[in-house]
Amino acid sequence: MTARPELVLGWREWITLPELGIPLVKAKIDTGAKTSALHAFELEEWEDGDIAMVTFKIHPIQKREDIVVTCSAPIADRRMVSDSGGHRENRVVIRTPITFGNTTVDSDITLTSRENMLFRMLLGRRTLEAASAMVDVNGSYLLGRYRTRDWPKEYERTI
Repeated sequence: MTARPELVLGWREWITLPELGIPLVKAKIDTGAKTSALHAFELEEWEDGDIAMVTFKIHPIQKREDIVVTCSAPIADRRMVSDSGGHRENRVVIRTPITFGNTTVDSDITLTSRENMLFRMLLGRRTLEAASAMVDVNGSYLLGRYRTRDWPKEYERTI
């Protein structure tokens, strides 16, 4: 019998993207997805010397278009990704730390519009593997529960 991992996630969790300046975003844990995906819009690619960069905006809290965070990150890759409906899309990939609970792992994240989705982020199985995490499919917010009003006021911005 194998030892139970120290990190057990519910099927949905609140996470932090510290290098992107996102203190809270609700993520769906998706073992069917290889790579994590983050809601992003108004993507602009640019060069910083010889480093390809992307700037994008995100509404990190569902149904709160008054909260907009602008992020910049180096482009790590581009990948053709099939969504759950079988639609293929060429996506920009960034690599950034993701924090859930007391665990932080570097993760590849594809950027795509998730405006009409319930979750602004999907945590894919490569991120789960990097964290040695398991998923309790009956659990929800096992690492802590937050409310929209918990969003730090200093991050609130208008469009």
